[in-house]
Amino acid sequence: MKYLPLNPKLFINNRERFVKKMQKNSIAIFVANEEVPHNADALYKYKPNSSLFWLTGIRQEDSMLILFPDNPDPKYREVLVLVRPNELKEKWDGKRLRAAEATAINGIKTIVWADVLPALLQAWMHAAENVYLDSNEHDRKGSWLDTAQTRYIRHIQERYPLHNYLRAARIMHELRSIKTQYEVDVIQKAIDITENAFRRLLQFIKPGVWEYEIEAEIVHSFLSQRATGEGYNSIIASGDNARVLHYIFNNNQCRDGELILMDFGAEYGGYNADLTRTVPVNGKFTPRQKEIYNACLQVHRYCAGILKPGITIGEYHEKAGNEFTKQYLKLGLLTKADVKNEDPQNRAYRKYTYHGISHHLGIDVHDLGPNFFQPIKAGMVFTIEPGIYIEEEQMGIRIENNFWLTKNGNIDLMKNIPIEADDIERLMKK
Repeated sequence: MKYLPLNPKLFINNRERFVKKMQKNSIAIFVANEEVPHNADALYKYKPNSSLFWLTGIRQEDSMLILFPDNPDPKYREVLVLVRPNELKEKWDGKRLRAAEATAINGIKTIVWADVLPALLQAWMHAAENVYLDSNEHDRKGSWLDTAQTRYIRHIQERYPLHNYLRAARIMHELRSIKTQYEVDVIQKAIDITENAFRRLLQFIKPGVWEYEIEAEIVHSFLSQRATGEGYNSIIASGDNARVLHYIFNNNQCRDGELILMDFGAEYGGYNADLTRTVPVNGKFTPRQKEIYNACLQVHRYCAGILKPGITIGEYHEKAGNEFTKQYLKLGLLTKADVKNEDPQNRAYRKYTYHGISHHLGIDVHDLGPNFFQPIKAGMVFTIEPGIYIEEEQMGIRIENNFWLTKNGNIDLMKNIPIEADDIERLMKK
């Protein structure tokens, strides 16, 4: 890993939170993602199972975590399973974790090798009544892919059919949505790295530069600051490309007079930043561009004022829609008749804003959290990212910061990143 060691208390605390939610006499089993080939003997870049990482900080394939707080033998109440180091494999792929190294990462004292696990697990399963198994549950994205998780669920249920099986994902959605100070500290580090990259870009962007050159500057800046890399594929969208929400081709030349929308964020220590800024390619907004930019910024600040514990995402989006409508009337994009005659299920402002305004942020860029109708709670980290997309003017503007919601108000974790149009112009000129 490129990043510096994280505080193991982060993972110790996460495991303690999960164990408190477990039913009596239960065992919980988490399995790592597998290595996935894409062609011949080449593999896709490895990405750890985010829930297993949240509990252990381990990024290695063939790993497992077993939590059994009521195990009669205290030694085996939390167990990290690792693949036994193999000399030949290490010659090809590099060193694998030793027991002491794993313990230093997450504080788990009992490490067992995967090849001795079956005999140990049989005794633990016989002593347990309930079994928590993890799966990838998400309301917006279903996957029928047969993964290491799904295969292990089938395996354990076939081998021990009389146990009571429970969904670890329900607990993980609740816990992972509430960030501890340890987690926010790591997210802030990813944000600080992202800020440095953005400030670098303000000195680099000019007419004639290519979108992929800007992306290269981002990657260079991230890696030089010990980030793992990009938290997601960077969106570098100049001109009309900015109206494509997940534009990742990044292969157009940036032209004088255009805006460029940049949506990118560093991954550090397994946690992500998620920043969007829209800047003028030549360093100077036109009057119309600045007018629309400031309208988007006004919506951004309005949303920051209402995204508080107690509101639901549904209520929040409805209120944000009212503010968008107000701004679009001022901009001349909507008329009073458009608003009066709008379909409540497809409001008029949706012509120019066709995505949600916020999502959870953490180990996953779109992190786990409650559904649309549950109240937001203190401790959650959200993006706030209003966007305005105008086909007639071939323009897209989005502004995004990351916020930690607390009982005493929202904390803008990106407050130091330039956001005012005048500040962006000043820094690009400088």
